[in-house]
Amino acid sequence: MKFKPFFIFQFVQVIIILVLFSVLFNGCSSSNCSKKNESNVPQNVSKKADQFISSKTGDDFFQKYIFADLLESKQIAQNYLMIYKFFMPEKPYVNETIRFTVDSTGKVLSQFEVVGIPDCNADPANCDFIVDEKIARQIASENGLPKGINDWKVDFSWDTKYNKYVWNLMCTLKESKGEFGYRANGEKIIIDPNNAVVLNKDTWRIN
Repeated sequence: MKFKPFFIFQFVQVIIILVLFSVLFNGCSSSNCSKKNESNVPQNVSKKADQFISSKTGDDFFQKYIFADLLESKQIAQNYLMIYKFFMPEKPYVNETIRFTVDSTGKVLSQFEVVGIPDCNADPANCDFIVDEKIARQIASENGLPKGINDWKVDFSWDTKYNKYVWNLMCTLKESKGEFGYRANGEKIIIDPNNAVVLNKDTWRIN
């Protein structure tokens, strides 16, 4: 008999665990969980934001490679910061973020940056991305980018100056770390991933 309270305690624990599990399971059934985790961007705003992207990429490209990130999208004052993921499985180096700001009606606000939307409709070649990292490195080498003292920094990313995605390769020629902080300099080259054209070759410096 002296063990009976212990067994009652265990029984109560099991009941509590089952109740909690039931609540969690039912709460996440169907689409409830995803709805709870979605941002508070109204559906009509989200739809117009989708249409803005597809007006530049084409609907097929948008449906295949671009996905709304409703967890990262958020309301800021009366406007909405829209975040999308742009990923091409067959070209894994294309794994980027699209962002822009719309008002409460879904209209894109021009005073804020529009980042990461390739304009396939203006020129389908803007969305070919035929130059992978291996080819970009080869082009950089052929165009005289030095090996430097460290491995090259190679980055596929959106460039606001050219308003398109580019390969950016940087080499470090000198660097030092001391009482004056980190200092370094080197050279860089920017390559169009759609046609292998060298867009710019320049030096860089951190003082």
